[in-house]
Amino acid sequence: MTAIQMNAELFRELSIIAEDESLMAKMLKYAKKLTAKKADSTLMTHKEFFDRIDKAKAGRTYSMLPDENLTEFLKRQGYDL
Repeated sequence: MTAIQMNAELFRELSIIAEDESLMAKMLKYAKKLTAKKADSTLMTHKEFFDRIDKAKAGRTYSMLPDENLTEFLKRQGYDL
């Protein structure tokens, strides 16, 4: 079954559930449980966050010259605009 087919089937079932308040409550409760199990890959500790900042600072940096616009800066960096 393709993602498009699953999406269509999901919305067909949801249209049935939407007509019944008790089914909606059950579905909402289950959906919250289902999505809560998915780990958020963007979450990090305070230390991890600042370690990433320190690592980025150690890398190559780019600065715009005074009175230089973005197009000029990108051309100077080798971008073909």
